[in-house]
Amino acid sequence: MSQFVRTISGVDHYAMFINGAWTTGHATDVIEVENPATETVFATIPNGTAQDALDALEAAQAAQVAWARLPAIERGRFVSRFADAIDENRQRMAKIIVAEQGKPLNQAFGEVDACSNFLRYAAENARRIEGDILPSDAPKEELWIRRLPYGVVVGLTAWNYPAALAARKLGPALIAGNSFVLKAHEFTPVSGLELARIAQEVGIPNGVFNVVTGAGRTVGEALVNSPTSDLITMTGSNRAGREIYAAGAEQIKVLRLELGGKAPFIVMEDADIDAAVDSAITARFTNCGQICTCNERMYLQKNIADEFTEKFIAKAKQLTIGQPLENPDMGPKVSGDEIVKIEQIVGAAVSQGAEFLLKGGPLNDGKYAKGHWYAPSVLRVTDQKSPLIEQEIFGPVVPVSEFDTFDQVLAMANDTRFGLSAYVYTQNFRNIMALSTELEFGEIYVNRTCGELVQGFHTGWGHSGLGGEDGKYGFDGYLRKKAMYVNWS
Repeated sequence: MSQFVRTISGVDHYAMFINGAWTTGHATDVIEVENPATETVFATIPNGTAQDALDALEAAQAAQVAWARLPAIERGRFVSRFADAIDENRQRMAKIIVAEQGKPLNQAFGEVDACSNFLRYAAENARRIEGDILPSDAPKEELWIRRLPYGVVVGLTAWNYPAALAARKLGPALIAGNSFVLKAHEFTPVSGLELARIAQEVGIPNGVFNVVTGAGRTVGEALVNSPTSDLITMTGSNRAGREIYAAGAEQIKVLRLELGGKAPFIVMEDADIDAAVDSAITARFTNCGQICTCNERMYLQKNIADEFTEKFIAKAKQLTIGQPLENPDMGPKVSGDEIVKIEQIVGAAVSQGAEFLLKGGPLNDGKYAKGHWYAPSVLRVTDQKSPLIEQEIFGPVVPVSEFDTFDQVLAMANDTRFGLSAYVYTQNFRNIMALSTELEFGEIYVNRTCGELVQGFHTGWGHSGLGGEDGKYGFDGYLRKKAMYVNWS
């Protein structure tokens, strides 16, 4: 099969990308890809098999040796061209992301820009693969420590940022000298296939980057369980992370897991309230709340709680909800099941005493008759065991709680199994300094809203994951170390 995609009766039928060829592999049926704003099927992908996963791994393994032997700067030039080509395909990529994921078009453009930014930053690291030469305790001897690629990297990505999450992993993996097999989520597989098309056009060698499609229970498990995969990097749910963690134990697999979050948003009495409100709105409702670093629970110091809550609700009411191509503030949730999950969490919380301050909820009538729509909701919560406090909502719902002292809110914020991101608004420098040791999260935003930088380190503590992404520390995660004791006596 030579075509990247065939369009029949208005539906695009995609192929997988294995060893430089577009193929349906061993698939005997397809998975339909739904537009969450219209509930129409706009694409299909092959429902790949375990054998397709193994074929992709075999191709990646065969290609990796020659790829790693290239000078790192040559690999960097390939990845730089890849980034440039994504910029040239910006319109097409953004519209694909809108169609499969549902985020507003301007946010989709932001995701495409993040793709090229991740790749371009990774390419800049081509001259930064460092080693060490250390003195030995013995005469005429040195200790050499060098960094080398793992081999075949498998990337498993979530549906909320399907293109950016793939590029975030792919760039550093390729620069380090690894080959790569991508398995995107079934909800949002098309942007990953689009990345493969662009990679092929810029000349990345066959087998270095492969994309397989299908279900996690077949293709995903085969990729994780195969002895051919040397490193697994996954962004997704805690459930999936635990399963991959267990599966990897059999072969002592190297894992990088970026899982869920339950970010506290703390506002102290000395904060700039208007700035904090704007930040909290952005951090909760961007991408319909479908970000692992989202503002998932707001903690407000008592004497500013009413002012903050009033302003926050007023701005939440003003948010527009509609077709993503029209650039509303919020598009749809990614699926109907996600709507059901949110409603279950909210219903359980209300039954335990949570009180609506702004009741949004599912939208089903008129222009919302088709699609998966949910209006912003705000609830007052006094019980820190509420489902709204303990469970990741991943949608446009936020609980509000009050506190008296800084020490009290630190204890409330840390009372979670998650440890990805946190937000704090304060002008008290002593409190800011205390955050570095006392707030138990891998990433803290102080007086700013969400959004990581490529030179940072996006890392979760506790049930939020293992390892991390971005910057020099994320890049180093794609390189293993070899020590050589060199004696010339």
